[in-house]
Amino acid sequence: MGLLSLAIWLPIAFGVVLLAFGRDAHADAVRKIAFVGALASFLVTIPLYTGFHLGTADMQFVENFSWIERFNVNYHIGLDGLSFWFVPLTAFITLIVVISAWEVITERVNQYMGAFLILSGLMIGVFAALDGMLFYVFFEATLIPMYLIIGIWGGPNRIYAAFKFFLYTLLGSLLTLIALIYLYSVSNGSFEILEWHKLPLSMGEQTALFFAFLAAFAVKVPMWPVHTWLPDVHVQAPTGGSAVLAAIMLKLGAYGFLRFSLPIAPDAAHAYASLMIGLSLVAVIYVGLVAMVQTDMKKLVAYSSVAHMGFVTLGFFLFNDLGVEGGLVQMIAHGFVSGAMFLSIGVLYDRVHSRDIAAYGGVVNTMPKFAALAVLFAMANCGLPGTAGFVGEWMVILGAVQANFWLGFGAATALIFGAAYTLWMVKRVYFGPMTNDHVRELSDIGLREFMMLGLLAVAVLAMGIDPKPFTDVMDASVTELLKHVAVSKLSLN
Repeated sequence: MGLLSLAIWLPIAFGVVLLAFGRDAHADAVRKIAFVGALASFLVTIPLYTGFHLGTADMQFVENFSWIERFNVNYHIGLDGLSFWFVPLTAFITLIVVISAWEVITERVNQYMGAFLILSGLMIGVFAALDGMLFYVFFEATLIPMYLIIGIWGGPNRIYAAFKFFLYTLLGSLLTLIALIYLYSVSNGSFEILEWHKLPLSMGEQTALFFAFLAAFAVKVPMWPVHTWLPDVHVQAPTGGSAVLAAIMLKLGAYGFLRFSLPIAPDAAHAYASLMIGLSLVAVIYVGLVAMVQTDMKKLVAYSSVAHMGFVTLGFFLFNDLGVEGGLVQMIAHGFVSGAMFLSIGVLYDRVHSRDIAAYGGVVNTMPKFAALAVLFAMANCGLPGTAGFVGEWMVILGAVQANFWLGFGAATALIFGAAYTLWMVKRVYFGPMTNDHVRELSDIGLREFMMLGLLAVAVLAMGIDPKPFTDVMDASVTELLKHVAVSKLSLN
């Protein structure tokens, strides 16, 4: 077993061990084992970074074994610059979520921790899979632990939200399964994704495949107008569920565009780029306006996530270096920032048991340490220079201007809307006079919460101040992808 397999299966193994424990009789031991498992899983990803070779678009850390020999399905995994950063990001966010739940989750602790560790391994498997069927198995398997996390530990309408999440994402994925089977049939019985990239497909085939993939990936991102499941799910999900959903699970769909839609159907991707850019701009502008009228903090950040992911899909379909690389950087930055935003809301909810903006006011007076960190994350959500939230958005805007000035102008308006709804929430929640007794009785964050948010603050600032380590990893793979997409497959027929 190589390092990459270890990154996938170590958290899953720890998760299975935790499920074997009794419900709550050994809660303290469960928490410690979960922490050890999450920390070990993150530490395993560090040698992946130190051993990653820059300047090449080739797959690295490759492992390839026969899995289902009869149908030529292989356990084939590897990483390139497009997928690499999502492996340590997933492990890091899982570690933070385990810390965040230490005192908050008191029932079915083993199942809660186990579900998150298993989910972590499955999501890393999605980013690492180089076999189409293996990708689909990991992609669909992620629904199960997240469904349970929402349905068991969620809010009053958790069953409705869990079903909505499951049905939306599953129905979208069925067309993708048909597309994978079709690619298997036209590639002489191969599920190798990299082989599918070389198939000389007609425009009709590419168009059908493009929209089949779009059905799954657009829902997962989620793109407008199939985004309506996300706010409901975020409001009902527990804090850890919201953090992982926003920070990692939304990225599975965006990653699918880079691994499947663009390289397999490049001519269709070019043909329908204006549609994708239009839908992305609607997400960036219209959903940003929707976020401005929200009174629930979680709903506001949920709509904010849709708007920020609009930057990602916009960047991908500009077909230039700045756009695609900016979209990737935005995915990583959004992982840090959105996870931090939801965890900050969770800190307040654990104390006051309300997510309504009107229930707060003047929090800085009683929780100065927490308010300092929360405002930092809010500034990153606005795209403040020097924070992770700025880098990707700025690169996408520059890429959009490079393609068409008015596209860049439209995308730049999102920065104004993002600042408007985020600062409105900050002003109402953290500053001003203390408006009720709940706020007067608040206690500031302790060591556990400070460590949890402090680690995210370091990540947000480190990426904002020096994004070069992130962009260096993806440079060669983005260049190779754009070369591949620029070559028409129709000329090969």
